[in-house]
Amino acid sequence: MSVKIRLKRMGAKKAPFYRLVVAESRSPRDGRFVEEIGTYNPLTEPAQVNINEERALQWLQNGATPSDTVRHLFREAGLMKKFHDLKLQK
Repeated sequence: MSVKIRLKRMGAKKAPFYRLVVAESRSPRDGRFVEEIGTYNPLTEPAQVNINEERALQWLQNGATPSDTVRHLFREAGLMKKFHDLKLQK
């Protein structure tokens, strides 16, 4: 079964707050997840992103697929570059 890294919406109406979670691809957006690896708050200026880099890299190496938005957040944080460098070393 495929595993995805995606956003889980939290917070109030018109005040979104997201958690970066690792979940099975068939589970609902705000449903069951395997592990929480970070948070994302788009309302602050600049947007606040907290990512557990060690766990995120480990999930990427194990084959988890990030969603488009999560891939962009990882790219901004420099995680995708680290992941590709680790991939090239092996």
